[in-house]
Amino acid sequence: MEGSRTERVTGSARTVDVSELIERQKMRWFTIRLIAVSWIITFFDGFDMNVISYVAPYLISEFEMSRVSMGSLFSVGMLGTMAGGFLFGYLGDRFGRRPAILLASFGFGILTLAFGLARSFEELMLLRFVNGIMIGGLLPVCWALNIEYVPKYYRATVVTVVMLGYSFGSSIGGPVTIWLAPQFGWQSVYFFAGAGTLAAAALLYFTLPESARFLASKGRRPDLLARYVRGIAPEVSVAPGMVFTVSDEQRSKSTSFKVSVLFERNLAWITPLLWAAYIASSMAIFFKSAWTPMVLELIGYTRSQAAGFSAISALGAAIGGLALMRFTDRKGPVAIAIMSLLSIPPLLYIGLVETGFWSFLIINFIVNIAMGGAHFGMHSIAGIFYPSAFRANGAGWATSVAKVGSVIGPALGGIILATAFPVKNIFALLAVCPALVALALILISRIHLREKGNESAAALQLAGAQGAG
Repeated sequence: MEGSRTERVTGSARTVDVSELIERQKMRWFTIRLIAVSWIITFFDGFDMNVISYVAPYLISEFEMSRVSMGSLFSVGMLGTMAGGFLFGYLGDRFGRRPAILLASFGFGILTLAFGLARSFEELMLLRFVNGIMIGGLLPVCWALNIEYVPKYYRATVVTVVMLGYSFGSSIGGPVTIWLAPQFGWQSVYFFAGAGTLAAAALLYFTLPESARFLASKGRRPDLLARYVRGIAPEVSVAPGMVFTVSDEQRSKSTSFKVSVLFERNLAWITPLLWAAYIASSMAIFFKSAWTPMVLELIGYTRSQAAGFSAISALGAAIGGLALMRFTDRKGPVAIAIMSLLSIPPLLYIGLVETGFWSFLIINFIVNIAMGGAHFGMHSIAGIFYPSAFRANGAGWATSVAKVGSVIGPALGGIILATAFPVKNIFALLAVCPALVALALILISRIHLREKGNESAAALQLAGAQGAG
């Protein structure tokens, strides 16, 4: 539309402000399709990463592994996801979101199939590590792409919706294992997962767009940008020679990334606090996801009961994430801090007080709602503090550093379970993690609010100066 705020004439060319266009857009099929296909591939990301928790008893029996060895297998996958976050964060900012996501998707589809063909513990360890690189590399780039196509007041909501795919994928691993493994062996579960992942990756190849914000901030591919503008806002006329800008970010033509940019200005405090919160949250979450089925068996539940409850319990995180997402968009990190604090009393209760068959399961489900919902919140804010030019790196570094907790959690669980430490008391120890998460996020919220206040004051001062002139 000529004369609109998103389209301005500059000489013989028109300038289209991509960022303002995205902020003012109506939800159309273009954006809905992006969210939907992101959900699908994230579903398989969660399935392929976490199905090992349900297959673990079969692996222990077939490969004669100890619990410590099984903990190592859990943890090596986390090490892979750590490397993947760094690697694909770089690839996403260097070559684009789309090629990075496609490479990761096809990669972990093929490697998941290969895991079902492993014939030794050493092969399992190698495949688990390399597969983790692909699986861990997908998520931060996928978050960055979705964040860059929706208004700021919907960013946490959209990332949460996409991550529901991960949660559902994690939870469906239990029923699929119960369905396939007893009849066809544990390998059939990985063949099923790998084939489904490759089908989803093929769908992405034909439907996934590149980030319009990324292209505009880098000054790349105006032909693609014109097509994406038509998808986002058909009412904006698009013609050859137009110039695309991102008014709320500086254009970056540099292809290099320096870690120091993650610590510039207010990020000097936000980045390390975000990493600390993510580490603590990941430590608790990945301990629970890795060891809950076996812990439940150790305290008296049958294998099928443990797998079934673990699958249902994983949905608690999805419930918590859904309950939290709009509060996060409105209130910021403090909303996640409150959700994290809500998990502490029930953790202490089931860890220190004798409970019955159903009461333990119900309270544990409540823990998953609060602690898992807070972890969803961590995903939703991992990239929002960083500009498009290095958002994939920002989110990738945050998620990769968080894998320190993801590695320590399962490994420490294996060590503790190999000792005489009372199994139930482990839940009380876990309460330390959400307390640390809440503290870090409260501090981030204070810094973020102060920064926004400074920006508002500067804008008012500038407006006053212009009025006086």
